[in-house]
This record gives sequence, structure tokens and C-alpha cells, in this order.
Amino acid sequence: MLVIGAGPCGLILAIELGRRGISTIVLEEKTSPARFPAANATQARTMEHYRRLGFAHRLRSQGLPPDYPTDISYFTRFAQYELARFKLPSARAATDMIKTMTGSWSAAELPHRVSQMYVENLLRSEAAAQASVSIRYGWRMTNLREDADGVTAEAEHTGGGERRSFRAQYALGADGSRSPARKAMGLSLAGEGVAERDFLGGPMSSLYFRSRDLYDAIPHPRAWTYWTVNGDRRSCLFAINGRDEFLFHTQLRKGERHEDISDAQAPGLLHRALGANIDIEVVSRATWNAGYTLVADKFRRGRVFLGGDAAHLFTPTGGLGYNTAVEDAVNLGWKLAATIQGWGGPALLESYETERQKLAKRNTAIARGFADSVGLFVPSAEIEDDTPAGEAARKAAGDHLNAHARAEFNIPGVTFGGRYDGSPIIVPDDTAPPPDLANTYVPTACPGGRAPHLWLGDGRSLYDVFGFEFTLLCLGSKPADAARFVSAAKALGVPLTIVEVPGDEARDLYQADLALIRPDQIVAWRGNSASDADKVLRRAAGHA
Repeated sequence: MLVIGAGPCGLILAIELGRRGISTIVLEEKTSPARFPAANATQARTMEHYRRLGFAHRLRSQGLPPDYPTDISYFTRFAQYELARFKLPSARAATDMIKTMTGSWSAAELPHRVSQMYVENLLRSEAAAQASVSIRYGWRMTNLREDADGVTAEAEHTGGGERRSFRAQYALGADGSRSPARKAMGLSLAGEGVAERDFLGGPMSSLYFRSRDLYDAIPHPRAWTYWTVNGDRRSCLFAINGRDEFLFHTQLRKGERHEDISDAQAPGLLHRALGANIDIEVVSRATWNAGYTLVADKFRRGRVFLGGDAAHLFTPTGGLGYNTAVEDAVNLGWKLAATIQGWGGPALLESYETERQKLAKRNTAIARGFADSVGLFVPSAEIEDDTPAGEAARKAAGDHLNAHARAEFNIPGVTFGGRYDGSPIIVPDDTAPPPDLANTYVPTACPGGRAPHLWLGDGRSLYDVFGFEFTLLCLGSKPADAARFVSAAKALGVPLTIVEVPGDEARDLYQADLALIRPDQIVAWRGNSASDADKVLRRAAGHA
């Protein structure tokens, strides 16, 4: 397998394949890890996948200190009036809370607020630890061609012009928004380009900096994210390590250009948003455009697949871009491995685009809605005035922003509710799933969605007893006989783990005696009899 790009999508695919012993080469143009924070929110579903892969606890220990609050806060300027705040738990509190939560937040993990720098460091180490994975830093793909037997990538080394070819059965283009792999495939992105908004719609200037004075300058409780809402300098700021590292984004106003702002002038953008002058050390700067809602017209052409930013571009509200990229890799990983190992049928790889393109369109639309909610809100001109009119303006802004924060940052429906209805490898049972709502998730074993979660009597997560490949849950005090599934799996070569979960709680949750769970923790089938075991497994493994 050839993976082009060592961002989260490419690295997760390498880990998924490496755990299954699939020989994988990762080509990464950069010669050293990125030192600029990008995504900052690892959603709960992504943390569940990291738990499945064995390193969720390691990631949760990184980034902010364990007791640092992860609040979302809004101000006229960081050092002036606070307008709204949505309180969220620290990493330590999240670990304890999750075992008591039910309903929409019945899960194995809660979200974790951590810079992508930390995430990628961990993913690189996990990928490099796989004996069958080789990461080649400093190699830029220059051409990609496919034939009947495989894919050949032509590449050059960025350090000295050395050229060579890399050969594999399949390839994934996870090489970012400009994606040479996507262009080589002749594919393009479709949807909404840069949307115009008062904030998060247009050119953005970003500043990664260090300061030991910033917290002293902000006379408010600490938070993970700080937003400014005023008529002068709309911005947001993320705490990176909870001590002295921060990431600042501001939208450039009409007439401002990133290239016209010198390194000496850049701190002034922060000072305007802060409402005070402090000493800072600029680590690095960047520019980017907000307002994209774009999805590739195809996620596959022959033996070449697309994932991550190469397949979909978001405005980063809701943190959905990085998390959608991880699920691309999780979805594709087991299907590629099954195909290469010989037990997966042709419908497995065909199902990747069917399943993931629909979710990409769903998630980019949701992110656009969040961006509209905060970015199209235009504050009153009096919002910073120490007057009755100013107080009324701040009250109106606070009401809107409090509602917005709860809509954007309490999203179990977005996180857990993505579904693969209509996929050729899902066996439907004629039941209808609950409505797809951003802020509400109704656990359901209706085939095509995430397996409902519960904590077992011994304190383990149900997900902790799933096998790494397919799992058949035998539910209730008198579970149905699984012998036909065992023999069908043996005949097809499908790796299958049988898990008995006695008692009524799990049986009532799944509304069936048996449930077949895919390697990515999606319900493939449920029923009360194993009489159609061969037919069910053949379809779930891509043979029907």
C-alpha cells in the first residue's frame, strides 16, 4: 500500500494497515514535523477510535494540563467585557465523567482539546512502531499512474533531487487541500468556495506565539478558546499548552493583506483583539482562507483513493475537518486490508466512496452552518461602550453567543450519528434510524450506524471487548446460537470474534439477540436468528 501524505488521515491508515501486517509506504514531502498548530479538537468518536487502537489515554495526557478548563468564551476584546461562556470539563474530569453519562453521551470517550501538533507526534510514533510501515520523509510525489496490477508513484527527494519509483497494489492520496494525487487522478472539488462573512469568511492571518503575560492581561477565568466580537478585530485564540503557547486567528479586513503585515507589525493584530499591549515571542505565522464547503466529485478512481483534505475542505468550525479525515482512514483501512489479505469481496472497496462521500457532504454542511451562526453575527456598534446602549448590545450578543456555543460545541449527534444507510455492505432490517440532529444522538442498533455503547458490569467499555475485525455480539441471558456464524466465517476466511453479553441491558439496547459489528464499530446486521449467517457475512465482507 502507498500512502501519499503523513497528516492524520495518512498516518491513521498506516497504523490501521500496520496493525494488520500490510506492507505500507508513506511518502511525506516535509522533512520535519510541522511546528504550527492546526486542528485543536479531537471529537469523542475519534477518541473512541484511538481507544480501539490503544493510545487514547496517551493522547489525553498531552496538550493542556489535566485540570485545565476547556471552556469556550466570548469577549468584546480578550481583556475587556466577557459576553458568553460555555463550560466544558478538563481532561481529568472527562475521564471520570464519561463512565456516568447516558443517553446522547453514552460513549467510551469524551472529546479532547489538543493541538494537532501533539496528535501528529503521537500518530507518527505509532505508525513508525509498525514493522510493516515505512515513512519516507522528504519525498514529493511528482506523478501517479495506474495499471491493471497496481499503482506506480514517481517521486523526488526535496533535499537533493534524487528520483525513484514506488510501487504498490493501491494508493491513498491524503496530501492536503491542493492534493497532487487528486489532480493526477483528474478529480476536482465541488461545492461552495470562500463565503463572505464578518468572520470566518475570507483571508485569515494566524499567529503562533509564546507569552507569559497573556493570562495576566485577561481578567477572566481561563478557557481553551477565546473569541472576540467587535466591529474592529474579529478573532479567536486557542490555548496550546495552558502555560505560555497560543494560536491566534484573525480575519483580515478589506484593504489588509498578509504580505503587507511585517513580522514587527503582526503582534499589533493580537494587541487590538486583546485590548492591551504585552510582550510576545512570535514562533511562526501563516495565512489561510476560511469559508470553504467543498467535497471531491469522486473519492476513488481505480486503485487510487482520496481522503482527508484531499477529499473535503471545511471551515474549521466544529473541528470537523480533522475528525472526518480520521474516519476516512478508519473506514478504508479494514477494507483495504481485507481485500489484500483475500477475504474481502469487491463491494468492500466500492463501498468507501458510497459511505464516506455522503458523510463528507453532511459534515461540511454542518460546519458551514456553525460558521454562519458565528460569522454572520454582526455586533452592534455600541457593544464596547460603557453606556446603557452598550450594556444592551452586550446582552444581545451574549444571548446569541451562548446559544451558538451550545449548538457548536455540544454535538453528540454530529459526532456519533453519522450513518452508512444504502451501503452495499450493510444488511438493513426495515427499521428507520432516528432523525439526524446535530445536538441530539439517540443510540440505535439500526444497521448502518455506530454500535450503541454501554459500560459493562466489570467497568470495561463494551468496545473494549470487540475483536479487531468483525465481532458477533450474542446478547441477553439466553443468546441465540452463534455456531452458524462461526462456520460461515471459517468458510469465508472472515476473522470473527464471538462476544457474549448476558443480561437485559445490552439486549434491550440492541433490540436483537445477535448483532454483527464491523471492524470500524458500525452495525452491519442485527437479528434474532443465525439462520442466514452465510448470506449476512458474505454481504458484510463485500461478496454479495
